[in-house]
Amino acid sequence: MTNAEIKAFFVRVKHLKALVIGDLMLDEYIWGKTERISPEAPVPVVDVSHREMRLGGAGNVINNLLSLGCQVKVATVIGDDEDGRMILDHLNRSEIEVGGVIRVAGRRTTHKTRILANNQQMLRIDHESREEIDDALAQQVIEFVRPQLPNVQVMLLSDYQKGVLTDRLTKSLIALCNSAGVPVLVDPKGKDYRKYRGATLLTPNRKETAEVTGIPICSSDDVSRAGLQLMNDLALDALVLTRSEEGMSLFMAGKDELLLPIVVREVFDVSGAGDTVLATIGIGLAGGLDLTDAAHLANHAAGVVVGKVGTATVTPDEIIHTINLEGSHVHTKICTREELKQILFEEKRRGRIAVFTNGCFDLLHVGHIKYLEKARALGDMLVLGLNSDTSVKRLKGKKRPLIGEEERSQILAALDCVDYVCLFEEDTPLELINTLHPDILVKGGDYNPDEVVGKDIVESYGGRVELIGFVDGQSTTNIIDKILEQYTDD
Repeated sequence: MTNAEIKAFFVRVKHLKALVIGDLMLDEYIWGKTERISPEAPVPVVDVSHREMRLGGAGNVINNLLSLGCQVKVATVIGDDEDGRMILDHLNRSEIEVGGVIRVAGRRTTHKTRILANNQQMLRIDHESREEIDDALAQQVIEFVRPQLPNVQVMLLSDYQKGVLTDRLTKSLIALCNSAGVPVLVDPKGKDYRKYRGATLLTPNRKETAEVTGIPICSSDDVSRAGLQLMNDLALDALVLTRSEEGMSLFMAGKDELLLPIVVREVFDVSGAGDTVLATIGIGLAGGLDLTDAAHLANHAAGVVVGKVGTATVTPDEIIHTINLEGSHVHTKICTREELKQILFEEKRRGRIAVFTNGCFDLLHVGHIKYLEKARALGDMLVLGLNSDTSVKRLKGKKRPLIGEEERSQILAALDCVDYVCLFEEDTPLELINTLHPDILVKGGDYNPDEVVGKDIVESYGGRVELIGFVDGQSTTNIIDKILEQYTDD
């Protein structure tokens, strides 16, 4: 994907609607620390510090979709009990309609309790019912889903084998989606996948794939054989086989297998990574990405969440950041004016503070770096307006710039303290500031505040101007003079 495609995709995610159906659970996390062994039994004693309740199961798919900015609808069956009421409270707080959540008296809502100490899971306790819903309840789910399909771009089935996605319901949902032209993605469970036949895509892990195909997976060749067997047996359009710390394999009808190594610095917890993959590929297809690009985004998203403890979610910022860390994607920070306008609009809607500064930055030196680091520390992201080559010539003379605009853009985008770079042709950044509406406008300490271009615009909507001093003696002109002094013949 190009930089423009990545940014444009995450901007339009807010308009996408996903329908999630599956086993909705309540996840309880009890956090603490352990420093001693119990005298009563050879087990660690956990001193509890705090407790947290989250949506689990299909709820983690929902949380990932919300974190990515997507609109979500949900259909499920839960118990008419205290845990079920807590699930409804979570959905209501996330402003998700609960008309598709069917509560059944006498049914136990699945509740998983995880005890963690020193960032390690010590114990999990499950309270659940695995009883399958009857045909009458399945029909209620179908009747809710049918009128939703014209208004959603993707359906995600999150099956934890807790009784919601029965054979009848699953087959009916896949048939409805195929008739409506809505892609249906499944995170499967169990040893018999026949009920998923005809789905657009499945996301099993390595262990699940081995169990359902009967092929022990000990090598890459085994992965290929098992993946192709599932593709053929279930008439799938595609299959994403997740392989924990090894990444994922993507199978597509009529194409060669694509291996995507996981992008992660350190693995803490792989639980919930499958939900992240399902959600990210789902909105990728819903947003018009081809499957390869959607899988690449999902791979980066999975790399983020396995570096966190517990079932976690990922944000667009985190995905973009990990893509940028690869080095070959520095260009994703370099934006056109209109691209950046849309990106900042979305970022500021989430409460993030945009800092703006500008300059020629010809022959980058330590003074520039320290200035940019201080500017970045004032907010959540630093936007750098960069004078184009023609603009630099008008300001600095016909012999400048020493380094062209494309190379200057890439060098600046490679800095951790710079989030976005935008070229402008004018002599001043006034038009760019008026387009972007940054929260904080930064200039060098050698300026008088009243001389700062764009000050009136920024202050008119409640922004402010900050002045940051440069490192004494550090300038491009000084460097040029030193080079001439040392390398020019007497």
